[in-house]
Amino acid sequence: METLIIIAIVVAFFVWRMKPAKGTKAISTSELKTILNDKDKYFLDVRTPAEFKGRNIKQFKNMPLGSDFSKVPKDKEIVVICQSGIRSSQACKQLKKLGYEKVTNVRGGMSAF
Repeated sequence: METLIIIAIVVAFFVWRMKPAKGTKAISTSELKTILNDKDKYFLDVRTPAEFKGRNIKQFKNMPLGSDFSKVPKDKEIVVICQSGIRSSQACKQLKKLGYEKVTNVRGGMSAF
């Protein structure tokens, strides 16, 4: 019984971490493919430089989680991706706190692409 409670807590924690920030849009990787050439969007990859070097989408700029996101343009919609969607969700929350209005998280990240 204790094991089930612990598993439930762990699952709840990961679900909470994946929950998008208030006002953040979430899209699937198939939706991402349809907008990759949109010049009104800024594509941000928050994985480590090594992850980015190993495999990336050319439209995305690499700025690892923990970077100074204030350098990201505020006049465009920001589309954020990571490996699984967890770090990009955290980055979206940070961007919203910095005053970015149009922020989109890619669900599932590169693992789903």
